[in-house]
Amino acid sequence: MAPIPLAVLAGLAASFLLAPAAPARAQAASADPPLTAERVIAAAFQTESELIARMRELQPMVEVYIQDVSADTGAGQRPLVDTYFLGRFGWDGGPELELLVDEDRGRNGRKTRITYLPDGFASMAAPDWEGMSAARYDFTFVRREFLGEARTFVFDVAPRDGPNDGFSGRVWVEDREFHIVRFNGINRRTRGNWFRRRFTFRVDGWRVNVSPGVWVPAYVYCEEPFLRSQVRFWGYEPEVTDLSDEFTSIEIPDPAIQGNAGQPNQLPPVQSQRRWEEEAEANVLERLERARLLAPAGDVEAVLNTVLNNLIVTNDIVLSHPVQARVLLTSPLESFTLGRTIVLSRGLIDVLPNEASLAMMLAHELAHVVLGHKTIDTRFAYADRLMLSDPEFLGQLGFGRGAEIDNAADTLAIEVLENSPYAERLPEAGLFLRIVTLRASSLPNLILPHVGDVIIDGENNVRMKELMLRSPELRTDDLAQVPALPLGARLYVDPWSGRLELLQTASMSPGSIREKAPLEVTPLTPFLTYADDQAAR
Repeated sequence: MAPIPLAVLAGLAASFLLAPAAPARAQAASADPPLTAERVIAAAFQTESELIARMRELQPMVEVYIQDVSADTGAGQRPLVDTYFLGRFGWDGGPELELLVDEDRGRNGRKTRITYLPDGFASMAAPDWEGMSAARYDFTFVRREFLGEARTFVFDVAPRDGPNDGFSGRVWVEDREFHIVRFNGINRRTRGNWFRRRFTFRVDGWRVNVSPGVWVPAYVYCEEPFLRSQVRFWGYEPEVTDLSDEFTSIEIPDPAIQGNAGQPNQLPPVQSQRRWEEEAEANVLERLERARLLAPAGDVEAVLNTVLNNLIVTNDIVLSHPVQARVLLTSPLESFTLGRTIVLSRGLIDVLPNEASLAMMLAHELAHVVLGHKTIDTRFAYADRLMLSDPEFLGQLGFGRGAEIDNAADTLAIEVLENSPYAERLPEAGLFLRIVTLRASSLPNLILPHVGDVIIDGENNVRMKELMLRSPELRTDDLAQVPALPLGARLYVDPWSGRLELLQTASMSPGSIREKAPLEVTPLTPFLTYADDQAAR
């Protein structure tokens, strides 16, 4: 490793000595030598090696969404066509993306300018999978910087044997245990079948602290003159399969007191049918959770349930069973109903511009329930139907109901909305349908469903078209008109558990036409915190 200038070493050492909170690794023994830049860099090498070893054992979900964009005309870059991959992180001599949906399953006939390889995006979880040893890299201290609540040391990094031998760019090292929490640059050393023609992209990668001492990849943004992409990681938490304690706590009642003496114990047919449907619904929801595709119920679901309740109460709707809302963790704009559970995708919630548009999506699914439409495939009441691999299971799901049934749901949904607190803002909700219709042909992987029902089909038949016709025309040069938000505008996904949090800054108004970016990929900036600090609050 090339020597670091003495002035840099002295300044960096002083900044450590003045820091009020000493790093855990630096406190190991009072006899340790003074903290220097070389020790910081050595510790960062070690924590990065530990992360790479850990990633070989973990299997988080990986979602890749890419938009090929037009040349910048001064008013922004317009998305031309999109690509989507969903899978699980794997390791076979290097990082790979084990797809849950066949990559050749196209959404339309348009071709991207580049053939993207899924494994190449899985490799973006780390700056260099061969490790960042002192034998290969030179580090130059740049400055101290806060990333959220994490204080970091910023280093410029370059391969000693030239730019084609590894990662060139910048890394941010947090000052407690010296994990690399952000990296920004490009790795031109593309061994393996990650990219064709040795073509790589510049990345801005972020890690988050999921438990004391454990940082994991969470998000990667790529931007080149011809594309923008987001790569998301979630579902690191291992499944809990040991139920021995729960089993031993089961109490077996006295047989003499089971049942009601003199009363038949069989349910009548109507109740039996409901129970059968409820069993199928519970099985599918449980299977989606096990596949790490359905978020655990939390605060975001409570917000959706409040909007649902507003629609139900103001319309005096009486249901035999209560409805609830859940969130699919994926980006494509999806909604569907499982029995009495209405499911919206994270991506759909992200881009909805206001509460009225959210109510519009929920009202359509609620109408299916009120009208008694079939909302669950009862074959899933059989347990063996779910004993499949994740790709096979997803391949069996389907929620398309046909135009006649959807039109009936639209009619009732509009009546429900007109009698709701959202009636005055329905023209704004219709603007969302206009932008979706406009972008459907260029962004089919985002707008056409992968699991749920269609918002718009290939024949320009858009859901609740009447509301779209009531809305004003789209005006791309009007800053006050926001038909849809950029991807990632509303929800944060906890990479460890998949739990969702609602962002408080989603309503920030754009300051220029370029910042409107409806339905578009934009960079995201996580607010880094420490897991032990969160637990103490």
